[in-house]
Amino acid sequence: MSQTTHDAATRPLDLITIGRASVDLYGQQIGTRLEDVASFAKSVGGCPTNIAVGTARLGLKSALITRVGAEQMGRFIVEQLTREGVETGGIVTDPERLTALAILAVENSHSFPLLFYRDHCADNALCEDDIDPAFIASARAVLVSGTHFSRPNTDAAQRKAIRIAREAGAKIVFDIDYRPNLWGLAGHDAGDNRYIASERVSAHLKTVLADCDLIVGTEEEVLIASGESDLLAALKTIRALSAATIVLKRGPMGCIVYDGPISDNLEDGIVGKGFPIEVYNVLGAGDAFLSGFLRGWLKGEPHATSATWANACGAFAVSRLLCAPEIPTWVELSYFLEHGSKERALRQDEAINHVHWATTRRRDIPALMAFAIDHRSQLEDMAGGDAKKLARVPAFKVLAVKAARQVAAGRPGFGMLIDDKYGREALFAAGSEKDFWIGKPIELPGSRPLQFEFSQDLGSRLIDWPVDHCIKVLSFFHPDDPAELKATQIAKLRSAYEAARKVGREILIEIIAGKHGALDDSTIARALEELYDAGLKPDWWKLEPQASRAAWAAIDAVIEARDPLCRGVVLLGLEAPYEVLKDGFAAARSARSVKGFAVGRTIFAEAGRAWLDGTMGDEEAVADMAGRFRALVDLWLGLDASKAA
Repeated sequence: MSQTTHDAATRPLDLITIGRASVDLYGQQIGTRLEDVASFAKSVGGCPTNIAVGTARLGLKSALITRVGAEQMGRFIVEQLTREGVETGGIVTDPERLTALAILAVENSHSFPLLFYRDHCADNALCEDDIDPAFIASARAVLVSGTHFSRPNTDAAQRKAIRIAREAGAKIVFDIDYRPNLWGLAGHDAGDNRYIASERVSAHLKTVLADCDLIVGTEEEVLIASGESDLLAALKTIRALSAATIVLKRGPMGCIVYDGPISDNLEDGIVGKGFPIEVYNVLGAGDAFLSGFLRGWLKGEPHATSATWANACGAFAVSRLLCAPEIPTWVELSYFLEHGSKERALRQDEAINHVHWATTRRRDIPALMAFAIDHRSQLEDMAGGDAKKLARVPAFKVLAVKAARQVAAGRPGFGMLIDDKYGREALFAAGSEKDFWIGKPIELPGSRPLQFEFSQDLGSRLIDWPVDHCIKVLSFFHPDDPAELKATQIAKLRSAYEAARKVGREILIEIIAGKHGALDDSTIARALEELYDAGLKPDWWKLEPQASRAAWAAIDAVIEARDPLCRGVVLLGLEAPYEVLKDGFAAARSARSVKGFAVGRTIFAEAGRAWLDGTMGDEEAVADMAGRFRALVDLWLGLDASKAA
């Protein structure tokens, strides 16, 4: 092994992608014209950006070089890439230009209208000065994209990156990425047009080929890169100009990989395993495909393996709506390759969807200590029918937020449960705290069987929730309840769970069994088994303290067997005094699944009564609640010094 090769293998980055970075707005109504779409889903977009996300999800260390605007959309791209684990040090913030936008729709299985808003956009201003030689040299491979050869400044930037990468012994990947209207060959309404022959474009792209180690494109892209009108002739022309591995993407037919001479038989290449699935949306499929191929190629896998992974990733993308958000994680891809799917439409496979959801959550939360102030009926009882006291409840909840923020002091792992009914201003106050976890209840307080508060139509209620607010639903559920009652409860929980997944929100299911039956070491474990049997896989469980370590061991066993991707359990308090919670916390510390607590009345009850009665002022109420919350935090952390903040 040469020194250069050895150095490349130990570089901090596997891949740097260069080029387009946009915000994609996908029409959420399927089977209609873009003119008639009423609402949109937002995600990061642009093929190099999608590939940076895709390869990061598949376990590679990726980075992106581009420009974004100094505005909300630009910040969204950088923040989302950071959440995905993509290195953002190569992204330049451009104060003069706006971030590019792309607006897309699924009209039918063959028509995918696409509008590019790229006039004077930030990524089109990328220039040679944005290419840092040290950054380029830190990667094993650099990916350049065809669209960014369409302008002199972006062309120069990519060619500079190629020169530096080759001098550093890095590999060059060329994603042909042909969009005729971005080369000025079609109108604004022709964004989904994938091929218009152009001698000018072909002559330009052919000058890139000799420097490449891997060239990837669809049949149309191979034609434009070669200037030929016949596919076999196109492959031979590219081979005459480049010794690169060529990957021909063939849509539903998978792909063919060509190493060495091109024979007269188009099929005479390396073919990866294909996956026959329903085509839902082809936009972004190529980026997912290339992400999968690069995972194998950069890990030294045989081409057949890389091609199989690529085909599988492409299958995920065409079966789902968005681009980058739909690319599988390595855990998800591995699950699919091992288990397959009974569904031709992968988006309908509950098991795969759960793995995708759980491995692409917005952030990691290894511990959670939450102040629960989502109580409605309890505070109404404290008000005792006094309208003036009841009108003050929202202000009291804002004081609770101040107390929680005081204890959190900017540290991660803290949060609150706050309701919509009285907590609107408190939610605004809590939302300004960085990395603060927020959960909101949907159940009608005290209902058994479970009913939702305000409306039984959760879809219309949840759609306007912030994406990082967690749905909390409480059910008084005991495994020895009558079968009919349990069936009703489970059906309602199932509707909450399905709504959460449909709108892309996390869900916490709170189970209280002790109010309607005896608790022993198996009670809660049996309850969880029944709920898992019903297809419920919440992000969090909220459970009452257990009397023994054996009970927690049984709960651990159920969660780890049924959903090892569950975030875990938080303890509830039930207004228990500190000394009682101390024993419950101690028993819970033995459980692998318990990540913290979400306690309310133990913290706020005394201050709430006094403040509503007018015998305690604002500052005193905040201090009282902060002191009680801090005591629980110190207790929890003190039970395991290794987890102390």
